[in-house]
Amino acid sequence: MDEQKIFAVLQKHVPAPAVSYCYQLWQQYRFRFVLRKGRITKVGDFTYRTGQIPRITVNHDLNPYLFLVTYIHEVAHLEVHHKFRRAEAHGEEWKNSFRNLLLPVMTSDIFPQELLKGLQRHMVSPKASTFSDSEMTSLFRSFDQHQHTITLLSQVAEGTVFGLHGRWFKKGKIRRTRVLCRELNTKKNYLVPADVPIENAQLSLL
Repeated sequence: MDEQKIFAVLQKHVPAPAVSYCYQLWQQYRFRFVLRKGRITKVGDFTYRTGQIPRITVNHDLNPYLFLVTYIHEVAHLEVHHKFRRAEAHGEEWKNSFRNLLLPVMTSDIFPQELLKGLQRHMVSPKASTFSDSEMTSLFRSFDQHQHTITLLSQVAEGTVFGLHGRWFKKGKIRRTRVLCRELNTKKNYLVPADVPIENAQLSLL
């Protein structure tokens, strides 16, 4: 994306008071920014290959607050890469970078008060994924459109067949904050966040 497209994407996806700051981060690090369709196991990622421009992706269907936090989460990975080249993926270097980069937008002008309080608690020791913090996940979900109609994977019984991003899965055993699920078409297993919204849940009789 060129500069105008980057700015336009940020205007569409993050809270208005945070747009300029997010754009400044892109100007500072000049990464390739890609919007992705909803993914099963993650909401964003950072990748770097020798000789290529670093790439950050964020799912396009996130609410503005989760999009903003995810964007900065991934920029923190890029900053750590620039500074240290090799560091533990979500170690202390990343946690410090994430805290410092998020601090300028942790204001009541950008986040609703309830969400801001939860985020302040979460950032004392940020986790690799917000899905690993059930309270934080619930707070973010409460700002999703039509959230009152959402069914979460954690709310249905083991053995339930459900839809997710146009694919069909069967719910298996819970493993901490994720659930082992089998895709019916490919028979492959995936660890899916327990609090992910699902579609068309139906109890399997198989």
